Amino acid sequence: MEKVEFIDPDTDERVEFYVVEQTTIGNVNYLMVTVDEEGDSDAFVLKEIPGGTDSDAAYEMVEDDRELEAIAKVFAELLEDVDIQF
Repeated sequence: MEKVEFIDPDTDERVEFYVVEQTTIGNVNYLMVTVDEEGDSDAFVLKEIPGGTDSDAAYEMVEDDRELEAIAKVFAELLEDVDIQF
């Protein structure tokens, strides 16, 4: 599983996530990530924001409930063997 590192812009703290799946919807890239590589874990949906470079993309957590629900449904279809609850 691919591991990615993010820097929290508020605290400059480095946070590592494992990428479970990625998809592009409406020319926007989304990542589903977890803190733990295996087992049950909370998952987060991250959305690429404009302004990043190819080698250093910028992402933010999806917080809008409607957008999150729609994207979660897409990830649920891509990950048939994963039970997604929100």
